[in-house]
Amino acid sequence: MTISQGKFIAFEGLDGSGSTTQIFLLVERLNREGYKTFATKEPTNNLIGGLIRGLLTKEWSISSEGFQLLFSADRAHHLDREILPEIERGNNIVTDRYFFSTFAFGSIDLPLTWLQSINSRFPLPDLTILLKVKPEVCLKRINKSRKGTEFFEQKKKLEKTWATYEKLAEDKKNKIVVVDGDRPIEEIAEEIYKIVKKKLF
Repeated sequence: MTISQGKFIAFEGLDGSGSTTQIFLLVERLNREGYKTFATKEPTNNLIGGLIRGLLTKEWSISSEGFQLLFSADRAHHLDREILPEIERGNNIVTDRYFFSTFAFGSIDLPLTWLQSINSRFPLPDLTILLKVKPEVCLKRINKSRKGTEFFEQKKKLEKTWATYEKLAEDKKNKIVVVDGDRPIEEIAEEIYKIVKKKLF
């Protein structure tokens, strides 16, 4: 599957890395400059996304394989109903998480090759921004912003997740750019904007 019209951008990183804030700033700036751009996220707010959120908040449980298959099903629906239609209209989409999240978080207890295989038919983003923030900083931000942590929000899990993200970023065909996310918000936003403009527009 290929994308040839609008641009498809993904943001990745550990929970608490600041992706939601940076996506808002990027989308706002691109729209202001005339690049029609929409923000979205995974898991979605659809039925399957609701099941995933219940798992993340530990309201119910399922096997690791079933958990990741739900992410892939939610992603397929997300692509069909939202991402691809907008791109085909010539609009740009910026998603908060995509299949690199599945690879990084899922590989804590499942083979990376299997995770890649169940996502192999999904399109690669034109650009992925990977925000680099230390696990301990992410956990501090999470604890400050809300009560309790979700399924993946433990230091050892986050360290293993980041190691996989770094491995994925080393492969140039993945089109991942690592950005230091432990700086002032405006400074990070300016760097991301320049990367996006240079590489995509």
